[in-house]
Amino acid sequence: MWLIAFFGMMTNYSENVLGIMYRRKNSEGEWCGGAMYYLRDGLGAKKGCKQIGAVLAVLFSCFCLLASFGIGNMSQVNSMVANVKTAFGIPELATGIFLCVAVGAVVIGGLKRVASITEKIVPFMVIAYLIGTVTIIITNIGSIPAVFSSIFKGAFALKSAAGGVVGAGIATAMKMGFKRGVFSNEAGLGSSVMVHSNSNVKEPVRQGMWGIFEVFADTIIVCTLTALTILSSGAIDLTTGQMTAEAEAIGSSSLMSYSFGQTFGSLGVAFVAVAILLFAYSTVLGWSHYGSKACEYLFGTKSIIVYRVIFVLIVLAGSVMKAQLAWDISDTFNGLMMLPNLIGVLVLSPVVAKVTKNYVDRRLHNKNVKPILSAFPDIQAEQEKGLE
Repeated sequence: MWLIAFFGMMTNYSENVLGIMYRRKNSEGEWCGGAMYYLRDGLGAKKGCKQIGAVLAVLFSCFCLLASFGIGNMSQVNSMVANVKTAFGIPELATGIFLCVAVGAVVIGGLKRVASITEKIVPFMVIAYLIGTVTIIITNIGSIPAVFSSIFKGAFALKSAAGGVVGAGIATAMKMGFKRGVFSNEAGLGSSVMVHSNSNVKEPVRQGMWGIFEVFADTIIVCTLTALTILSSGAIDLTTGQMTAEAEAIGSSSLMSYSFGQTFGSLGVAFVAVAILLFAYSTVLGWSHYGSKACEYLFGTKSIIVYRVIFVLIVLAGSVMKAQLAWDISDTFNGLMMLPNLIGVLVLSPVVAKVTKNYVDRRLHNKNVKPILSAFPDIQAEQEKGLE
């Protein structure tokens, strides 16, 4: 996960720079951007690549639509219902029905006030979550050396005996680390670009830097603190890398509940359930926006309501399906979504390098050069006026 986050910072930077460069304004004067736009207008502008760019843009939108049901819906809901059941004993279906109504109220019913309240509460929950993880780590500070040893032994399969097993172990560690790393920060998926492109920032590089920070904070900081909390709490046997019998009984989805419960008791278990409920709920709402944009690109504005109804119904399905199935679906759709996006990022990397050099020359070396703010002359002129 650390490795994929390191490279993911570079990928997310490039995605956001391209997102700002190739974004357009819709009929309501709002910015519209994302991988589908830099695939169509960026890659498609290359000699002989017009059809390829258009096809990849459509493929990306299709895969984004599917991914919104996986990473942005089923896996999130599955984690929510599992933790609520662990903390409060509420059946999965009951929580699923509640979430279905709560998501539908915002996505279909337009009750933006619910979403705005969630946006205000989540930052405080994040701070409380981080304080809780640090407290648990400090409480178990004596086990931290063994925790890091366990992480590296597990990653490089140093506990294995035969060469073949070692190779398979490393491959498994890489596969799971990459999948979970991408799941946590979305770098390479091209999804978060849709939100970054909506910003009023005029400098593509500045928005790209926020992309780097986003991945660093998400995976390097938050996921590391989460891992250290779980590993130091006793949920995992550090010598074997396996869950203890007590942790096994509650399931892998509720390991943070177990870890907080070891230090803070039932209050800690309840806090994690509520925190995950809010974190995942806001993520579901965000992904409904991604899916709506992809649906709009493919089928037009009128199709969005159909997509939203399906999205809300899948919330209910995600609450009752097996956790492994939800994760497998998410990982599959994530992989499909990455393929066209990364092709576009790779081909358009000279554009990213050119824009970055232009920014460094102007801002750091104080050279009198014309800023590069958009790939389109009309938007370039408009954005230049905003810099004056």
